[in-house]
Amino acid sequence: MQWSWHPVQLSFYVATTATILAFLLAVVLAFWMVRKDRKGKAIVETIFFLPLVLPPTVIGFFLIIVFGRNSWVGQVIETLTGGSLLFTSTAAIIAALVVAFPLIYQSIKTGFLSVDPNIIGAAKVDGANDWSTLIRIILPLSSRSLVTGLVLGFTRGFGEFGATLMFAGNIPGKTQTVPTAIYLAIETGATSIAWYYVLVSISFSFVLLFIINRMKPNQ
Repeated sequence: MQWSWHPVQLSFYVATTATILAFLLAVVLAFWMVRKDRKGKAIVETIFFLPLVLPPTVIGFFLIIVFGRNSWVGQVIETLTGGSLLFTSTAAIIAALVVAFPLIYQSIKTGFLSVDPNIIGAAKVDGANDWSTLIRIILPLSSRSLVTGLVLGFTRGFGEFGATLMFAGNIPGKTQTVPTAIYLAIETGATSIAWYYVLVSISFSFVLLFIINRMKPNQ
């Protein structure tokens, strides 16, 4: 096995794309969930947080079932694109999105709940609708929680291994990410190459977490 920048580049691409998609989804769902008490809220949020506690192989299994060629979703995708999602970079993005979403959602929800209800109420008295309130008031006042969610989601997506290995595979130059590259390096006895990827992962994660810890809390 030889050292290559491709796993690093692919991990950045996968984590970035998955984080953006998960962030947008989490903003909408968190806003929808915190606005009022919703029937079945506990069940829905339990489903949201399942990827945090489920074994990665279980997540990978369900992704294969949902997006595999034997499912109607997989058949529709194959009809539209001419190919299966399995063993592609898109599969790696989906796996990263699933595991990153709970961290992003929880952080965003915490930020939304920390906003003073009186400020929101005053905005509505002045004629602001729900989405205007979200964009102009809630999001700015929740900025630190949003950034924290983005960073935590990104680092989680960057380090995703189990579900990615099952769903996207470990194809050098195609679907091999940093975690799967480390796995292959250890399997083939290329310990020095594994160390390079480990140091890249640790260094990048350290910098991002350091940035979070240096941020001042919202006033």
